[in-house]
Amino acid sequence: RAYLQKCSDDFGDVCPSCWCLCPSAGLSAAKLLKASGLDPVVLEARDRVGGRTFTVQNKEAKWVDLGGAYIGPTQNRILRLAKEYGIKTYKVNEQENLVHYVNGKSYPFKGSLPPMWNPIALMDFNNLFRTMDKMGEEIPRDAPWRAPHAEEWDKMTMQELFEKLCWTRTARRFATLFVNLIVTAEPHEVSALWLLWYVKQCGGIMRICSTTNGGQERKFVGGSNQVSQCMARELGDRVKLQSPVYRIDQTGDMVVVETVDKQTYKAKYVIVATPPALNLKMHFNPELPPLRNQLINRVPMGSVIKCMVYYRENFWRKKGYCGSMVIEEEGAPIGFTLDDTKPDGTVPCIMGLVQSFKQLLSLHLLLRRICEIYSKVLGTDEALHPVHYEEKNWCEEEYSGGCYTAYFPPGILTQFGRVLREPVGKLYFAGTETATEWSGYMEGAVQAGERAAREVMCAMGKLQPNQIWQPEPENDVREVLMHQITSWPLIKKMNNQWRNTLKSLVMNPKHFLP
Repeated sequence: RAYLQKCSDDFGDVCPSCWCLCPSAGLSAAKLLKASGLDPVVLEARDRVGGRTFTVQNKEAKWVDLGGAYIGPTQNRILRLAKEYGIKTYKVNEQENLVHYVNGKSYPFKGSLPPMWNPIALMDFNNLFRTMDKMGEEIPRDAPWRAPHAEEWDKMTMQELFEKLCWTRTARRFATLFVNLIVTAEPHEVSALWLLWYVKQCGGIMRICSTTNGGQERKFVGGSNQVSQCMARELGDRVKLQSPVYRIDQTGDMVVVETVDKQTYKAKYVIVATPPALNLKMHFNPELPPLRNQLINRVPMGSVIKCMVYYRENFWRKKGYCGSMVIEEEGAPIGFTLDDTKPDGTVPCIMGLVQSFKQLLSLHLLLRRICEIYSKVLGTDEALHPVHYEEKNWCEEEYSGGCYTAYFPPGILTQFGRVLREPVGKLYFAGTETATEWSGYMEGAVQAGERAAREVMCAMGKLQPNQIWQPEPENDVREVLMHQITSWPLIKKMNNQWRNTLKSLVMNPKHFLP
């Protein structure tokens, strides 16, 4: 601690080496800095830690994750923290059938993606997702703007890409639902380059879509916020709650940080671990560089309400359904659900995701519409009689601005993406948006925080530049994803007559487009 110095009487406190402006990425940065013998402090704007993870406890739900909740294979950093703190995980239920609701009918299925009964639509669907994965192979995880076709793909929206790749309305409709689900935005809003990168850095289509063996495989017993709470307890009084930062001044030898309630601190380095757009709530002196300033003005947050409907019993399991629903119906408030029953079978619940800008309804009306669509899909009036309801509209959160993550509209990633992680003087940037693996997830937040902490240690001469980025050893929970999308799966099983028929249909697609 020889590098520490006493502040002037105007500031009153000992200056740490680094202030981390949290949420979760800030805690992981501070944890690593503390473990390395440094003295970090975390300034948290909210009255709680955890950022976009938020666990509520009450007698009706026991505990419920109203924010980030899901983890799975290859998310090794967050699983390492859970193991360190003794937080157990459990698998999201997928033992019974999933159900795909389309054209007013319910179709039970198994696996990650719903079947397409029209063979042409299935081939279209297969071709789309295989092509997306193939395009993703060209995109560097750490620098998507360097991809060979970066400029071309970044000028294109995902809607334009779907129109280019898809033959059928069936595939285009499901592709729209896919984008809604994974980034809580519309295909016309997001850059094709950015979304292809986003899918690639999560391990590909099957990994990001899947529950079993995918990004939604598991949850934490007791809620995801425990990880942040454990880190906060470890850091002790270094964590300052209700301390939203108003001003960061690095014109002097030390960085001066001022909070909204006029508390002022000095530090040698600062890690800003917020969504990029929230940088706009802070005043910087000197002003941020032009490219950074343009970036934070151009990357909006996703838009989502997380809705938890509780029932007296798991009636869906009795009907042979696991609780996972893929819903394609015009005007339906929810497009995807998962079973959120507790691992011991108590507190039966279905979790659904609503794009908040689509549903400007009161809580009561939204709940009624959700129950009505569940009743249609599951084929029972039991869905109309919930016993409890929880929801969280993340667009109302002042210090998140939305969820799950920031997304890049067309043209932004190639112009401004390269400054996303670029330090500005003694300011370093974390947050899940800056991750190169599982960005948008808790795993990405941990990777980003630890990377930013190593950047600070490198600036202090405690690490070499080649030590900043470090791979994470595989966790025990990791499994190899065996289920891959294969090209034209039906053709291999069909006789010659079917092959010839399909060949003629492919040559004349306008005659059979559904």
